[in-house]
Amino acid sequence: MIQNMEKADKLSNIRHTLAHLLAASVRELYPGAQNAIGPAVDDGFYQDFGLPSPISLENLPKIEKKMRELLKTWKEFEKKDVTPEEAKKEFAWNPYKVELIEEFAKEGKNLTFYTSGGFVDLCKGGHLEKPNKELPADAFKLDRVAGAYWRGDEKNKMLTRIYGLAFETKEELEKHINQREEAKKRDHRKIGRELDLFVFSELVGVGMPLFTPKGNVVREQIIGFSRELNNELGFGEVHTPNINKGELFKISGHYEKYKEDMLSVSSQYVSDEMFLKPMNCPQHTQIFASQPRSYRDLPIRYSDFAVLYRDERPGEMSGLTRLRSFSQDDGHTFCREDQIKEEISSILSAVQKALKTYKIDYWMRLSLRDPNKKEKYLGDDSVWEKSQAIMRELLKEKNIKNKEAEGEAAFYGPKIDIMAVDAIGREWQISTVQLDFNQPSRFKLEYTADDGTKKTPVMIHRALIGSPDRFLGILIEHYAGAFPLWLAPVQVKIIPVRENHNEYAKGIFEFLKENNVRAEFDDKDGNLGGKVRDAKNNKIPYWIVIGDKEIEVKKVTLESRDSGNLGQISKEDLIAKLLEEIKNKK
Repeated sequence: MIQNMEKADKLSNIRHTLAHLLAASVRELYPGAQNAIGPAVDDGFYQDFGLPSPISLENLPKIEKKMRELLKTWKEFEKKDVTPEEAKKEFAWNPYKVELIEEFAKEGKNLTFYTSGGFVDLCKGGHLEKPNKELPADAFKLDRVAGAYWRGDEKNKMLTRIYGLAFETKEELEKHINQREEAKKRDHRKIGRELDLFVFSELVGVGMPLFTPKGNVVREQIIGFSRELNNELGFGEVHTPNINKGELFKISGHYEKYKEDMLSVSSQYVSDEMFLKPMNCPQHTQIFASQPRSYRDLPIRYSDFAVLYRDERPGEMSGLTRLRSFSQDDGHTFCREDQIKEEISSILSAVQKALKTYKIDYWMRLSLRDPNKKEKYLGDDSVWEKSQAIMRELLKEKNIKNKEAEGEAAFYGPKIDIMAVDAIGREWQISTVQLDFNQPSRFKLEYTADDGTKKTPVMIHRALIGSPDRFLGILIEHYAGAFPLWLAPVQVKIIPVRENHNEYAKGIFEFLKENNVRAEFDDKDGNLGGKVRDAKNNKIPYWIVIGDKEIEVKKVTLESRDSGNLGQISKEDLIAKLLEEIKNKK
């Protein structure tokens, strides 16, 4: 764990150093360039500039070459504390730095300059101590150019943002570039169009997907599997409305902590402040509160697949992986404190079963409150200390390796996030289990304890695979569109060689449909090669070719997308094979 943190810190310092080096190079090559901000990001760094003349993709090799030249002269970083007056004098030519200096001074922050190779910048630190010795010259690459409003505000001036990729070694850089190229091939937006799974419409709205019949088949299979797991866990499925009064969210804390991400709704007839719900948890508290509860009733578990809505910024949405309108395989458990660990353990086991079935690797993250930003969270210190200790103990008792991340908790409690790792090594946060002592108290939920007193239940929030809509996008890329049989929208395609084979082929088609196999009958005009090519292009798991030989022996020839020609097989053996594979989700 300590090694991982040290590696992350070193990588961040490499990337931050390169942002400085980029700023120095651009200013040398383009006199009059004004560098704004330049942080490290997930795969590298960027630097924003106000420029005297445009920079395009074609200019990046020249800038990159200059960066490598300057790097040789950057022996160390020198730190100097400065006054606001000194800082503004140094950067009088740069309005972006002056604005930051004035803001930091007003907030009482210390101002520091860092200098290397004669290049001075306003910075709080976080660099390599000896850039020319520690920074690998072959492990970074300038990547792309984009526009970005100063400080992310569209009312401000548009700046030029130059992005770079950076890693500790050349091999890691090349691996990332190759992974990104593979990701382009697997892009779920591209494959989704090709396989006719979903569409977006400007008339409907950004971030609100429309699933086609084929796409909805896959989505419903995902939901169906989560329902199976819910049944095993003892969850009762409920259905709750999409629109709710603002008062509900004021009590839950969403109004105070989450309102900027909620979509408001107005009525022609009532003056109530109303919102489209971003979560199901407040509604589930009201089902719990609808009748008296005893300690004998607990745990009480509700699941919900209702559609949720969040007011995402247009630029942040990306296909199915970031939406305004989506459902979740959501669930909430109301239990006693002595039941917490058993309930969370069962949920984690269900998540592990799900990801094993989908053939997705994963790791777990314990997401904690940021102790320096307590105002972002509900509840006092004692509640958070207790809930975070419970989560730590549980993971330790179950011998589950995990990484801790401060600042990633939900606003009402700590959580265990399951980070899925797809076929090309990318990480996605999907499943989550959250421990909440706050909302039950805020809603004054209670049950009668065995001694006759009234006590407040604990609330556990959980999602098994998260949003089926988002998960579909992840699965498309994970499988590169080649879904396993149980998920595939079309499981088997029947291809008669010629028209006189149609009758026998139609009988096989009907037989498969009667046994709930999703089959497609291709009796269109066209040659055999074209029909087989269509089956391959649509990534159908199996197709059946029927000609004279098959009719003569009353069998079919089975072709597999993954294993090639499987030879002739009777329809009885065929259905047995398919149903077993579907049942076992192979």
